Amino acid sequence: MTLTVRPARTSDASDLAVLVDIAGEGGPNYMWGLLADPGQSTLEVGRDRARREEGGFSYRNAIIAETGGEVAASLIGYRLDDPYDLTGLDELPELVRPLIRLEAQAPGSWYINVLATFPEFRGQGIGTKLLDVAEAKGREVGAPAMSVIVGSWNEGAARLYTRAGYAQATSEPAILPPSLPHQGDWVLMIRSLA
Repeated sequence: MTLTVRPARTSDASDLAVLVDIAGEGGPNYMWGLLADPGQSTLEVGRDRARREEGGFSYRNAIIAETGGEVAASLIGYRLDDPYDLTGLDELPELVRPLIRLEAQAPGSWYINVLATFPEFRGQGIGTKLLDVAEAKGREVGAPAMSVIVGSWNEGAARLYTRAGYAQATSEPAILPPSLPHQGDWVLMIRSLA
C-alpha cells in the first residue's frame, strides 16, 4: 500500500463530510439535519461546511490520506485558542456544549477534531500515520500538547490514542441525539509535546 498524505482541497468536501460523520458516529449528520433548508440533504450541508474558508470544520484544517488515488482517510485539526473563550456557550446546541467545555480544558493544544478512515482502509496503519502528521503540525506551531476527544464507548479509538501516548485528562457526560445507540462520556485525551 502506497499512502500519500496531502492538504485537503475544496474538491474533497464530499469525502470530508462523510468522514466527519463517520468520526462523529452519526452526530454530524443529525446536526446538519437541523441546519438543512427545505429540500436540502444533510450531506449537502456537510459538504458546504467543509468548503468554508474558516471554522474548525473547513477543508483548510484537513489532511487527506490517499491510497491508489482514492481518499482513504482524513484528519482535521488546528490549534485551540489560549485563553479559550467560553462566552456564548449557552447559545450553542446542547449536544456540543460538553465538547466545547472539554476543548477549553486544553487551551493552546493542537486539537484533533476528526480522525476517520473509510471502513475498507482500516487496519492498515493510516490512523497512526495521520497522528504522526498531526504531531508534526503541533510541534510546527509550538503547541505544548496534542488533544482529542473520544466517546467512552469507542474503545478502538481510545486504544489508538493510548498507543500514541495520549492519556485521559477529564470527561463530560455525552449528550447525544436520540437516534444514536451510545451512551457514556466524552473523554478528553492529551499528549504532551514537551
